[in-house]
Amino acid sequence: MRETVTPGQLFDHGRIRLATRPLHTVHALDVEIPKGRLTAVTGVSGSGKTTLVLESLVPALQTAATGERLPAHVTSVEPSGIERVNVVDASPIGTNVRSTVATYSGVLDELRRTYAALDESKSRGLTASDFSYNTGSLRCPRCEGTGQISLDVQFLPDVDIACPECDGTRYAVAAQDIRRGGPDGLSLPALLGLTVTKALSATEDLPKVGKKLQTLIDLGLGYLTLGEDTPALSGGEAQRLKLATELGRTQSAALFVLDEPSVGLHPLDIRTLLGVIDRLSAKGATVVVIEHDLDMIANADYIVDMGPGGGDAGGTIVATGTPVDIAQSTASVTGRYLAPVSGI
Repeated sequence: MRETVTPGQLFDHGRIRLATRPLHTVHALDVEIPKGRLTAVTGVSGSGKTTLVLESLVPALQTAATGERLPAHVTSVEPSGIERVNVVDASPIGTNVRSTVATYSGVLDELRRTYAALDESKSRGLTASDFSYNTGSLRCPRCEGTGQISLDVQFLPDVDIACPECDGTRYAVAAQDIRRGGPDGLSLPALLGLTVTKALSATEDLPKVGKKLQTLIDLGLGYLTLGEDTPALSGGEAQRLKLATELGRTQSAALFVLDEPSVGLHPLDIRTLLGVIDRLSAKGATVVVIEHDLDMIANADYIVDMGPGGGDAGGTIVATGTPVDIAQSTASVTGRYLAPVSGI
């Protein structure tokens, strides 16, 4: 379980206030969200969670930050200093295989500069741009840096296979000859073929690279290879990778919204995700999750429970408070199932 926040501490950092008119099957709402805390918005399917968070809170804060007119159904919002809203969903990262773990995390930019600074690179007149597998002179001429080629199979959809010329490394043979640490060292294509964990050991002398790789490991992503295509990642992996770029920044003016982040995750992965949220909170971030998972809900600092039912039978806030408050609420359906998890 996460460190418990007492009711008296919930609003120590301020509170976000939102008031709305009826929308869809959701009645007029008046809700407070504690700033700098983890809030879970709960309730049965169709109870109004998405309308509250994604159709009301998010656009209201976004328009307030830019000075634009509030959404028509929002009567008022008090941002409490929130200037940035990040909706971190589980949608794929990138639309093609040119997006990889290394490019998205920013590791490849550092590595290209490192390899360009080697004596062998300088003697060949190579710069960091030459080490780009998208446009550089060292990219594989056969697959043009995608690592794949398409086979046209008669009467069937095209089949993508690893490029036979570069064996999926994306680079031409010349790139294999430029190695860190002498003849037995690693080339850039070989380094991109390592897992994040192994790559950290191979780049101990590169603090900027090491910091980014350690963040990925802390997120439970150490098993991914640096050259792995991001569109192929699972929803949970994509969600955590998106958060990786945010962990090093001060987040006191930021709200993060995660829509069902526990879907498809193993309980151990949920623990890792809670650790990530703790790190964001330590940077001052406000985090709102739309959730059904009881373990995630029990670890929230504050809960806004929608319901009592779905559709026309829902659309109201039936209970708010700490997990203990909700578990003790006779009006909350969520509370009935939360009580055993919370040990009440």
